[in-house]
Amino acid sequence: MAAQSPEKTLESLKTPLRLTLAGLWAERLMLAFWPLWVILLLGFSAAAFGVHELGPLLWLQIGAGAVALAAVVALAWGLWRFRKPTAEDALTRLDMSLPGRPISALRDTMAIGAADPASQGVWQVHLARMADRARAARPVQPDLRLSSRDPYALRYVALTAAVMAALFGSFWRVTEVTGLPPGAATAMPGGPVWEGWAKPPAYTGKPTIYLNDIAEGPLEVPVGTRIQIRVYGTDGLVVEQTVAQVAPPPEPPADGATPAVPQGLAGLTDLTVSQSGRLAIEGNGGRTWEVIATPDALPAVEVSGDIGREADGRFKQGFKASDDYGVVAGTVTISLDLAAVNRSHGLVIDPEPVAPVVLDLPMPVKGKRAEIAETLIDDISESILSNMPVKMVFSVSDAAGQTGSAEPYAVTLPGKRFFDPMANAVIEMRRDILWNRENATRAVQILKAMMYRPEDLSRSENAAKRLRVLIREMDKLNAAGPMTTEKRDEVVKELWDIAFMFEEGDLGSAYDRLQRAQDRLEEAIRNGASPEEIDQLMKEMQQAMRDYTRELGEEAQRNPQPPSEGGQEITGDQLQQMLDEIQRLMEEGKTAEAMALMEQLRQLMENLQVTQGQGQGEGQGNQSMKDLGETLKDQQGLSDDAYRDMQKGRNGEEGQQDPGELADRQRELRQRLQELQDGQLPGDGTEQGEAGRDALDRAEEAMRQAEEALEEGDLSGALDRQAEAMQEMRDGMQDFGEALAQEQREQGQDNGGTEQAGRVDPNAVDPLGREPGDAARIGSDNNMVQNDPDQRAQQLLDEIRRRSGEAERPDEELDYLKRLLDMF
Repeated sequence: MAAQSPEKTLESLKTPLRLTLAGLWAERLMLAFWPLWVILLLGFSAAAFGVHELGPLLWLQIGAGAVALAAVVALAWGLWRFRKPTAEDALTRLDMSLPGRPISALRDTMAIGAADPASQGVWQVHLARMADRARAARPVQPDLRLSSRDPYALRYVALTAAVMAALFGSFWRVTEVTGLPPGAATAMPGGPVWEGWAKPPAYTGKPTIYLNDIAEGPLEVPVGTRIQIRVYGTDGLVVEQTVAQVAPPPEPPADGATPAVPQGLAGLTDLTVSQSGRLAIEGNGGRTWEVIATPDALPAVEVSGDIGREADGRFKQGFKASDDYGVVAGTVTISLDLAAVNRSHGLVIDPEPVAPVVLDLPMPVKGKRAEIAETLIDDISESILSNMPVKMVFSVSDAAGQTGSAEPYAVTLPGKRFFDPMANAVIEMRRDILWNRENATRAVQILKAMMYRPEDLSRSENAAKRLRVLIREMDKLNAAGPMTTEKRDEVVKELWDIAFMFEEGDLGSAYDRLQRAQDRLEEAIRNGASPEEIDQLMKEMQQAMRDYTRELGEEAQRNPQPPSEGGQEITGDQLQQMLDEIQRLMEEGKTAEAMALMEQLRQLMENLQVTQGQGQGEGQGNQSMKDLGETLKDQQGLSDDAYRDMQKGRNGEEGQQDPGELADRQRELRQRLQELQDGQLPGDGTEQGEAGRDALDRAEEAMRQAEEALEEGDLSGALDRQAEAMQEMRDGMQDFGEALAQEQREQGQDNGGTEQAGRVDPNAVDPLGREPGDAARIGSDNNMVQNDPDQRAQQLLDEIRRRSGEAERPDEELDYLKRLLDMF
């Protein structure tokens, strides 16, 4: 088959060539005139939405002129940019879309070798290949992308506005613009002489009604519906209505001129439906409706179910709410129900004003809100309202701003409960102080009584220490007068933290944690805790049980021992079965049986064989006395150094210490004494223990004065204050020693061996060489020399006596030496 000639091949490309040419026309028109059609679409959209109705005629004329000018500029710019596409342009575009530019090759001629048959053969083969490629040509799509020329996407804005105007605007409004310039206006031929719209409030979700499509008769719309009726031309149509209050006409201008009214418009009626009534357009082509205004019902809310308590103390309360168009928001106001409060103990006196607590109600995130059922979960355990009788008032509102409320709901508001006895007592004192600050003195007295031998109840030494510090601070606040609100808030915040520390405990051994978990669970059962609280405490006990059994297994592996006679063995599965049985009994409401099984479990755990090292050391009271003795010894050494410096200064000798160094040592001793006071001391809560603490307070004050004297270089004054501090420390230690001895006698440990253990240090002596007395008292009844003093103490005593006998010494120094001899 002979190959087609280049002319016939090009002839076969007419169809793709024409389509490519059309694409070039569209491409160049788009690139040149896109600003023009954007301006025209925006102008049409503005007119269809009635923007020309929002301002005076002058504004419209200025706007229309600006749009027209912009359109002329855009047209001129487009004409300048536009280049008419030709068939040659389309052929070139089509050729460039093919590999090897075959169309150009078919239109080429041989430059040399036309007379050579071999060259002619090669040329014909080349043309045949190019023709095959050319016949595969397809129309080239135009490049209509404008992103580089329209970075702000104005073309999309204009197109979207035009589509929205076509869907929701009115084409008749566009034709109004022609009637706005001065001159006679006529009704639009073939068009309506009036238009009307009824737009319900947005929150109803109902669509806008085009009144021209609504026949005469009843018309039901929600209250608040906005009705707009526009009359065109001058046909004498009048709008009459009794569905809304009409605003009074505007006041005339100050100069008395008549307000300007656009010519060609008979009027625009804009009203909001507030009641049922008649709406009529009187005149040729008018219409009448009996408007039925549907009122917006008040939202309603009610409490659903009983109030509950989460394991962590949060309360939960269900509620139901409804509204014809949907509930928007809601709140609950919680106030104290004073009439229902049991006015006993700290609640006997009248309370200070208690501000209600207002909480927001949870609302569904999605879906309709015509009817909702939700649960409020919140935690106000730190408020005075927690665990107190309250009244809860639930309120909800709708989009119209209407509010509906439920009847007051009287209930005891659940809050965080503490099952440790110490924690519970601290929380009660905190409540009393929040009730009325006059309870602060009573609360301090009760807290002091609680701190008498707190080791019998407390499982947190850190909490006990912080409580002692707080008690001292509250004593100072009470002595200064009524607490301020700020101080009250600081005190109750600290009490809350201390109660948590007591509740959680700082127990190191697994057995102690297990005992604590059992105690809390038993206390919760006795106090009628909620199922959630019981479940949480049961989980804590199960974890403590697992820790304890694991500790037993590790101890058995380290120190294997044969079981002793009468010992008990029990597996982890058996312990778990007992716990499961306790939980089952609680779920069935068999509290007595559960308590009995708990007691059996406690006895079983106490009887288990456990081989654990027990610390062999001095008791807390003896350690405190030893620390006080060391502090007194260091204070005596500082006093000796200060005395030597005073002597060297008077004699003009060198080698005096820096007064700042002495003051720093005094400050360190005072801080050490303060730390000892913040800790546990013998006889806390007893008369002797409190007397000892008062003596230490006076010693601390004397140390502070001595520190100030040392900073000022007044060595003589510092020595006097140091002597007072040491005497107060001795008096305090004597009180503590008697309190410690009393504790030991109460515990049945007042035999000879215990007396020896109760000493601060049986082999120690005080700074002046005296042996410690009985019951950890500093100094025995014997004098220093008879007690075999060490060499340093004897030398110090001889030196004091020698100097006291030198009459030429200053009177101030002789008085000080005499006081030292009287003391020792």
